[in-house]
Amino acid sequence: MEDTAWHCGAVSDAAADLCAFIDDAPSPFHAVATAARRLEAAGFTRLDEAAAWPADAGRGRRYLVRDGALVAWASDDPVDGWRIAGAHTDSPNLRVKPIPDTGRAGARQLAVEPYGGVLLNSWLGRDLGLSGRVALADGSLPLVRIDEPVLHLPQLAIHLDREIGTEGLRLNPQQHVVPIWGLGTPDEGGFRRFLADRLGVDAGAVVAWDVMTHDLAPSTLAGRDGELLSAPRLDNLCSSWAAVDGLIRAGTGVVALWDHEEIGSDTNRGAGSPLLGTALERITGGRREAYHRALAQSVCLSIDMAHATHPNYAEKHEPGHWIALGGGPVVKTNVNQRYATDARSAAVFAAACTKAGVTPQWYAHRTDLPCGSTIGPITAAKLGIPVVDAGAPMLAMHSARELMATADVAPYRDVVRAFLAG
Repeated sequence: MEDTAWHCGAVSDAAADLCAFIDDAPSPFHAVATAARRLEAAGFTRLDEAAAWPADAGRGRRYLVRDGALVAWASDDPVDGWRIAGAHTDSPNLRVKPIPDTGRAGARQLAVEPYGGVLLNSWLGRDLGLSGRVALADGSLPLVRIDEPVLHLPQLAIHLDREIGTEGLRLNPQQHVVPIWGLGTPDEGGFRRFLADRLGVDAGAVVAWDVMTHDLAPSTLAGRDGELLSAPRLDNLCSSWAAVDGLIRAGTGVVALWDHEEIGSDTNRGAGSPLLGTALERITGGRREAYHRALAQSVCLSIDMAHATHPNYAEKHEPGHWIALGGGPVVKTNVNQRYATDARSAAVFAAACTKAGVTPQWYAHRTDLPCGSTIGPITAAKLGIPVVDAGAPMLAMHSARELMATADVAPYRDVVRAFLAG
């Protein structure tokens, strides 16, 4: 195989585009900015939540942004109901504390806090950059992105704990997950000055920050023949990419990219907020009757990544529902409504798969293990509409580095497009 085959673009345009989207989006704020640029290039116009919307806001191509969340729509007649695709922009990582400058034993360190269900061990031994946004005294919120190895979480040497060679290191997030970023004694105010220098402002102008770590290794192909795609934040930027690209290609539908899914969604920009419902009501011209009529004709596709069957841990999976990498999009089911799929909504997704020319896989969690959840049940409860939960199969979910099949990328996007097109 030629060396160029290891670049994402060597397999398919879809895989290359997904890699570009992920690499442009190290934080939820960057993910929304990247999505917005793509939407505007496709003719979408941004609306301000705080401004009066035009009477025809529900027609044409529009979008709005709230921090790390985005809602976009393309419609000729919003009263006819909506096909909605929902995903999320956040991923588990390490986020910088308000007073972060610390250290010991001659090392300068940065205090961080795990965000979401982080696989902490996966962040060890990696060169880490920083990204997010900063609040300045003038009221602005500039994005910051530092693609330099400014942080590192070193492993503990095996000579100091012989059990880590077979059992793994038992990590205490308070004690063991404190990245090193220099030598010397703790530098009070050092991180604030560091951010200010990168933004070209005085340190006193930096009021607060939402800054987090990201893996510096770019998305790439993997495996003997390049059949795998290795990347950070596949959960859930792969779905965010599929939603945005699917909407652009379909030319109709609604996309909601939420923040804070990994921590429960009950925030001002999570799926538990009124953001989507308010936007849908406004694009029907604020007419309550029209809004409720449209809801009664609507259905949502909640797209989040799905667990492929791990070949080294097959016993952790439901034996009658093994999921293959490269086997196509996955319908996720759970009778206790951890996933919102029911027979009615599953049939809608199956029809979209038929239209896209793909065959879905069906996922059920082992009944003796706790099941995760998505924005699906939350959306179903908030809007009172049928929801189907689906995703693309992957391994190492919530790791700093995740894995999927390149063959699953384009079909995933195509099914979302088919669903939105109706």
